[in-house]
Amino acid sequence: MDKKKIINEIRVFALMLLVVTSLRSALADWNDVPTGSMKPTIQEGDRVVVNKLAYDLKIPFTTYEIVKWGDPHRGDIVVLFSPEDGVRLVKRVIAIPGDTVELKDNVLFINGKQQPHSDTGYPVDDPLQGRTYVMNEDLDGHEHKVMLSPYAMSEKSTYGPVKVPSGMYFVMGDNRDNSKDSRYIGLIPRTQIVGKALAVAFSLDRNHYYVPRFNRFFTGLH
Repeated sequence: MDKKKIINEIRVFALMLLVVTSLRSALADWNDVPTGSMKPTIQEGDRVVVNKLAYDLKIPFTTYEIVKWGDPHRGDIVVLFSPEDGVRLVKRVIAIPGDTVELKDNVLFINGKQQPHSDTGYPVDDPLQGRTYVMNEDLDGHEHKVMLSPYAMSEKSTYGPVKVPSGMYFVMGDNRDNSKDSRYIGLIPRTQIVGKALAVAFSLDRNHYYVPRFNRFFTGLH
């Protein structure tokens, strides 16, 4: 094979790679979840599918919008860049621009209104946190589960009130007592929200030699 043909094949391969990575950057992606900050909704070792077209279209490999057709809603699970260190995180949108958010002993208030939640939860023995309790919470009509650690309650279980300014979002993990979120890293600029997490593509149990958790494969997130 002559040198010119090799160079041409390398160019074709490089162009294909650029197209594929550009599409992944702008349209859809997946995100590995290394921590339990979103338990019980998302487990450590889940690989979640991210719809990057949920709210806008960005220039590939950047956070610059080409066109926008929507904004995150309360209850959406989003992937974002942390304003603290630029690391990609998966969190739930709790409050949107104009909202006032407050926590009182892990009871959530939005605009002064307590969000409905179950008074009692069912116990779960977590390998890292010990005895926890999973409860239902209704965030503006969006019902989801939250995990609480009553014996190791976070210092931020009471927080606020904080009003969310224009262009910013308040996010938290569903694992309320073990999540580094807007209570610690601050509000999230709209431009730093990458997309919406839709489903778990596959899952590996990191506590048991990365055995596949088939019951979590292709499960939707809400």
